[in-house]
Amino acid sequence: MFLPITAEDMRERNWTELDFLYISGDAYVDHPSFGHAIITRLLESMGFKVGIIPQPDWRDIEQFKILGRPKYAVLVSSGVIDSMVNHYTVSKKRRNDDVYSPGGKAGYRPDRAVTVYCNKIREAFGNIPVLIGGIEASLRRFAHYDYWSDSVKHSILSDSQADLLMYGMGEKPITEIANAFKEGKSVKEMRDIRGTAYISKKEDLDEEIKAYIDGIESGAINPKEWNDKYVYIHSYEDVKEDKVKYAEAFKVQHDEQDPFRGRIIIQKEGNRYVIQNQPQFPLTQKEMDRVYALNYERTYHPSYEKMGGIPAIKEVEFSITSHRGCFGGCNFCALHFHQGRIIQNRSEKSILTEAEKLTWLPNFKGYIHDVGGPSANFRDVACDNQMERGACKARQCLFPTPCKNIKISHKNYLNLLRKVRAIKGVKKVFVRSGIRYDYLIYDKDDEFFYELCKEHISGQLKVAPEHIAPEVLEKMGKPNREVYDRFVKKYYEINKKLGKKQFLVPYLMSSHPGSTLKSAVKLAEYLRDIGHMPEQVQDFYPTPGTLSTTMFYTGLDPRTMEKVYVPKSYKEKQLQRVLLQYRKKENYHLVKEALEKAGRKDLIGFGKECLIKPEKKDLVKNKVQQQKGKQRKPVEKRKKR
Repeated sequence: MFLPITAEDMRERNWTELDFLYISGDAYVDHPSFGHAIITRLLESMGFKVGIIPQPDWRDIEQFKILGRPKYAVLVSSGVIDSMVNHYTVSKKRRNDDVYSPGGKAGYRPDRAVTVYCNKIREAFGNIPVLIGGIEASLRRFAHYDYWSDSVKHSILSDSQADLLMYGMGEKPITEIANAFKEGKSVKEMRDIRGTAYISKKEDLDEEIKAYIDGIESGAINPKEWNDKYVYIHSYEDVKEDKVKYAEAFKVQHDEQDPFRGRIIIQKEGNRYVIQNQPQFPLTQKEMDRVYALNYERTYHPSYEKMGGIPAIKEVEFSITSHRGCFGGCNFCALHFHQGRIIQNRSEKSILTEAEKLTWLPNFKGYIHDVGGPSANFRDVACDNQMERGACKARQCLFPTPCKNIKISHKNYLNLLRKVRAIKGVKKVFVRSGIRYDYLIYDKDDEFFYELCKEHISGQLKVAPEHIAPEVLEKMGKPNREVYDRFVKKYYEINKKLGKKQFLVPYLMSSHPGSTLKSAVKLAEYLRDIGHMPEQVQDFYPTPGTLSTTMFYTGLDPRTMEKVYVPKSYKEKQLQRVLLQYRKKENYHLVKEALEKAGRKDLIGFGKECLIKPEKKDLVKNKVQQQKGKQRKPVEKRKKR
């Protein structure tokens, strides 16, 4: 049974008042791949009355009132994807579709949905606790660079006027918050909960925090001196005016996102202070199992059927989340800031139970589309130290080379896949959520690699080298090209032994910080050499909460404070992008321009090494010049005599 979305639904349950109202920027899909489903079902399992208003029309205040004023609080999320990323391409053009909306049509949610929804809630209900969460809120908890306005914006806490922000994974914070409301506490009495952030005037802060801030502002405490509990970063005003200070502030934010050693972060905005409490501890396996065993309907609300359904369900309907977190450390990815680096996994029993449930669904055809997480083959924690002391502050698990403490093994994941395959009614289990090729090639045991190619791929495997130029890979936090080349060689060797003709589809990114036009030419030459022409190319998209976005905005690498070349103009980004699709006829003139600007006219010609052929007019021009040269030679000889 779906949760209430109308007043009639509430009457059917004999409810006169909700405990919590959830406002979602996505359509209502009751599936554990959607944050609103997890949080609302979790609250329901705790005995709370919860209702959802999915995608309310922000131009009509009455739509926010259809379920009435809740007893405790309103919860707000923009949805699975940031509303600005959802609405705009990297070139800032408006998208025409939205797979998280009815019929896949755009226009069902506003730009900056969290802020807009919060303002409407205040208008509808006045002084009521408003709690925000999800990717859009989570990544904007501090002053941040906003790509769409090309400016540094306030914390979303300031713009939305929300009382509390839950960042990262929300199960533990919402559980503590809900119980606190039940005990009669006010939202201001919940400011010590891990995994939350809030904004406040100094006089309303806890006495200990207030004393620390007073010490900083009076000069009695040096903000750069180590403090076991607090860290004070540059203010909104400072990071807005000074890119060096922006990079320094982000570096601290990045380093403190660990539940075991992370400190309380303080950032001043005007006469108020954004306070981020320490991150929540990872969910235990038992807690993860409970979350995924909740009473989900596993599909979209039936009211959407006549509107064409919700396309996003197709990708996840027959997929299983086996774990969360990622220790891959890609600098352009926000997972570090959101899910964290410590892997949290479900038990085999929990996953197998879900797999059996999939076989009962009426439209199940025997194919499980995925069993994985952010990186499918990161099934276990990177090392034992992480569960005692947290992820290392100054060391990545895989970059630039694997840490000596990392545990590289696919045995648990392989055993899990075998057991899922053995379930009656399951014909095939695919792995689509992404394989970390570097982690795979570092595994000395090839058993998983062989079985992956034999059982879990259908014609092609998608992997993400992103680039091949060393100057770009270093800024991405990706391994060098030699690692990828080793993986490619091994992949084709295994498939040959298996008698399979399967291919690799590399995901590639253009215009990442550190990438010059010459870097893009190197990547184009690589594509020429392997005979691959990507159908799609991802241009680097600067989103809040990533190291790469900080590089894009400041021109500095926050890790070293060294200068970074950043392709920013539309023209240069366009030239880098077309080089990766140099064979397309419509790209010819731009590719030619890019090669000329990069000083690589040698790649324009008829040789095997050339990317494009010369234009006819250039051939004629060259021929005329050659003829003129021949005619001049006898004259020059006569002059010498």
